[in-house]
Amino acid sequence: MTGLAPSAIDGLDLPALERFFAERVPGFTGHLTAELLQGGRSNLTYLLMDGRHKWVLRRPPLGGLTPSAHDMGREYQVVAALAGSRVPVARAVVLAGAEVLGVPFSVVEHVEGVVLRTTDHLLALSDEDLTRCAYGLIDVLAGLHAVDPAAVGLEAFGRPVGYLARQLGRWHNQWRRVRTRPLPDIERLHARLAELCPHESGASIVHGDYRIDNAILARHDPAEVRAVVDWEMATLGDPLADLGLHLVYSDPAFAPVLGGSAASTSERLPAPAELTQRYAAVSGRDLGRLDFYLGLGYFKIAVIAEGIHARFQQGMTRGSGFESAGLAVAPLAAAGLRALEKPASP
Repeated sequence: MTGLAPSAIDGLDLPALERFFAERVPGFTGHLTAELLQGGRSNLTYLLMDGRHKWVLRRPPLGGLTPSAHDMGREYQVVAALAGSRVPVARAVVLAGAEVLGVPFSVVEHVEGVVLRTTDHLLALSDEDLTRCAYGLIDVLAGLHAVDPAAVGLEAFGRPVGYLARQLGRWHNQWRRVRTRPLPDIERLHARLAELCPHESGASIVHGDYRIDNAILARHDPAEVRAVVDWEMATLGDPLADLGLHLVYSDPAFAPVLGGSAASTSERLPAPAELTQRYAAVSGRDLGRLDFYLGLGYFKIAVIAEGIHARFQQGMTRGSGFESAGLAVAPLAAAGLRALEKPASP
């Protein structure tokens, strides 16, 4: 895809960005082109180029239905803090308020590599490479959960105590905000999760949306994660919520959220039980209540899918593949109820 003219870029004002870059970004040559990157279903993500350098800009979506999920400052803060840690991230460049584009936005360096978004993207890889890739992602996730928040300046980044109950309340409130139709299974799932909600299993930095297409992989080795991206829901909380959601993304019921062919749902990737065992071995964490975290993951992604569906109905999405997201909501809610019926063994 080539860079588009300023008039063709919804959500960007390239002349205003050029003035901002001239003041705040060292090495900027004075002229920007931009592309809307595929894959984002929440914050809008653009590739910016000046002929010599590449950056990635993130800004909130054009429809403001879920404002608490689009805190650009938090996303930028965690990426900047993790620089130099065992978690690979893009180099943070600049954070701006609403004075340039009318909304806050963040800019990081572009990281060269491969993003596996669809099942077609997996065709070039052997089954062995896909297994190594999946295990590499689990190892990075466990590494993130092992980072001491205080050691990277994130000790005040969230409130781990009560995290699970707040997640239930937050996503139920989001459902009320974005719902376009009644769905009793969502209410049943929320009620059952509230009934079963345990104390937190621990406290760590959590990504909040960890899946295969939120990682940039090395071109020469898909097991090497060059950068974890899309940190908009990061906080301090229960690390097993990250694991549960990561496993939920392997369910084919999730595929419509990403246009019907999500890489994470491929049967060629290791089964959730294998990933669970890998995480348990690397992290040393007790996964005896994984059923709850799976149910929570289904609940969260069902609400997110409904939010995408609502923005699509209002004409607030940009890019392709949004028209199918609404089809995923009911199956995800039903899968969440099934996940709570029997414990998942590590």
